Amino acid sequence: MATLEIRGLSVGYGPVRALRDISVDVPDGAITAVLGGNGAGKTTLLRAVSRTLGFHRGTGTGTVRFDGRPLEGLRPAQVVAAGVVQVPEGRQVFARMTVADNLRAGALGARGGRTETRAALARVHELFPVLADRAHQRAGLLSGGEQQMLAMGRALMAGPRLLLLDEPSLGLAPLMAARIAETVQEINAGGTSVMLVEQNAAIALRLASTAYVLDVGEVALHGPAAELAASDEVRRRYLGVVDEEAAADAEAATRRRRTLSRWSA
Repeated sequence: MATLEIRGLSVGYGPVRALRDISVDVPDGAITAVLGGNGAGKTTLLRAVSRTLGFHRGTGTGTVRFDGRPLEGLRPAQVVAAGVVQVPEGRQVFARMTVADNLRAGALGARGGRTETRAALARVHELFPVLADRAHQRAGLLSGGEQQMLAMGRALMAGPRLLLLDEPSLGLAPLMAARIAETVQEINAGGTSVMLVEQNAAIALRLASTAYVLDVGEVALHGPAAELAASDEVRRRYLGVVDEEAAADAEAATRRRRTLSRWSA
């Protein structure tokens, strides 16, 4: 069963079409990855789900349903209250506020009361112990990896059933990116579905059960993540794996061209 169902979604920013008639499912309890190059429409897809397109002067058509309920017409705060929370690209923590205040801000959209908020905070501190250690430190003084933890922790304070993650490993050292990936798995194991937009295709395909590849606003490929990871096209374009036979053919062709150019000189 799909927690999130997107059908026939098209989005534009003025005359620019960012998404063209795409359909995506996020199964209940799963991690679904969305891959693609810069400008493919990945972030726009998340904005369409979280209903934040209007903040970026975007407009869209199509249907987005969460647990069978249409999200069209809802305000972003209502989407959060329904259980869908986005962690934006670039972390976007409140730099002048303390870590504790950032987390409290995330709880403003929570569906439950004080008991649920305390439980959410305990869970965040369990996942990210450094946030408890630095509760009274200003968020702007944290490292990039710690700010990413804070951004994710702030989103978890709202008690999401679907977490939208936009490029969580962007700009992070490999070791920190691996730690963030492990935490995404822990969050998912706790019952939260995840829609993961990630520039690191190797991490995304390892975490996800299903994946979609966007190309200039359209779904170019989709299927089980393991199958896409084994696809020659995905391996070449997104995993940096070179087809040795093709590379050898290209090198031989280059040598032939050089030989011909010498003879024709």
